[in-house]
Amino acid sequence: MDNNKIRNPKFWVPSLYLAQGLPFFAVAIVANQMLKSMGVPNDELNHWTGLIGFAWVFKPLWSPFLELASSKKLVVVGFQVFGGLCLGGVALALHAPFWFAGCMAMLALVGISAATHDIACDGLYITSLDEKGQAKYAGWTGTFFNAGKFFTTGGLLLLAGHFEKTIGVVPAWTICFCILGAIMVALGLYNGWALPLAKNEVTADTNAGAIARTLWEVIVEFFKKPGIWISIVFIILFRAGEAQVQSIGPLFLREARNLGGLGLTTAEVGAVYGTVGTVAFVVGSIAGGYFTSWLSLKRAILWLILAVNLPNVAFYLLSVFQPTELSVIGVALSVEMFGYGFGFVGLILYMMQVVAPGKFQTAHYAFSTGIMQLGFVLFKLFSGDIQISLGYQHFFIWVMLCAIPVAVLSQLIPMTARPQEQEEPAPQAVRAG
Repeated sequence: MDNNKIRNPKFWVPSLYLAQGLPFFAVAIVANQMLKSMGVPNDELNHWTGLIGFAWVFKPLWSPFLELASSKKLVVVGFQVFGGLCLGGVALALHAPFWFAGCMAMLALVGISAATHDIACDGLYITSLDEKGQAKYAGWTGTFFNAGKFFTTGGLLLLAGHFEKTIGVVPAWTICFCILGAIMVALGLYNGWALPLAKNEVTADTNAGAIARTLWEVIVEFFKKPGIWISIVFIILFRAGEAQVQSIGPLFLREARNLGGLGLTTAEVGAVYGTVGTVAFVVGSIAGGYFTSWLSLKRAILWLILAVNLPNVAFYLLSVFQPTELSVIGVALSVEMFGYGFGFVGLILYMMQVVAPGKFQTAHYAFSTGIMQLGFVLFKLFSGDIQISLGYQHFFIWVMLCAIPVAVLSQLIPMTARPQEQEEPAPQAVRAG
């Protein structure tokens, strides 16, 4: 805490969470756009980028072992710099004869690095600030995490689109990933100065064996929770439609019009999806939080599920009418992204208020987020295959039908946790993932 007195959180919370968002969206969205420009089919690119997403699924399994490091700051800064070097490695791999395998290997390292960084990042935030400070800067964490999305899927795609036209596809994406890598390394160096130390408490029991035993206890207690299996099904199904449309939607925008897409350029996708779409998502997230606070999770959950899924009709209408006006496309995507942000709050609060409470609350919240990411990865993996089989129009109908099971389930299962022994609170930031 001594270092906190020297560095005001305003100097390190923004840089900390910007560094959390940049590599996540680089893997989740930017990589897909790059591979689309390189001519990789929708099914193949979603298979590979989906597999990389498993790093965020399984990160709770190695998170306790980070306590063996002398401080959380050391882990955070180290993985920011390492992640930046791996992003630069993607740029180099693009020029290799085995470019696809090289890019996937580098992106896999980015994913593992980013997932590990997330653990130490949230841990540093929680341990370095008291409850008042955590509440005060909770909005900052979500804002700067999504600033990473604004930069990558907005500014970076605009830049890539410009360079694709002027110097070619491979040089364009080489420049973009070099920029991403340089920013991550710069953030790591800055955070080496700005972050509080956040020392890990070391005792005689702090060793790999003791940590492994505790981890096993955490896992056992998680699966002993009343109704945990139906909760796991609910969390996974919550993401069924959203994961597929977030994976295929940006590719649909790029697809040639004669193949059912809108034929937008990389820069145009950045303009409508990464800028106005991101703003709509952030506004929707804030509105969804106030809405749920006013109505309560139990009464709001069905509306939140509908908010995530019903606006997907915008993609169906775009696939039917194939408008050419960028303003019309932008409005449609803003509606979809607002609904996504508005409704996604429901899943975050369900994990915090229903699944996590009890013994090992923070660890069990981390497990819940891993299951949440599992839902995204599972449906992303097969989204390309389904889209190719059905075509874009029928695919977007299928996506909307995927909301029915989770909507029905939400009315049948409890939306409050059974009283259990409480531990420390789960992180309060609401972010897409």
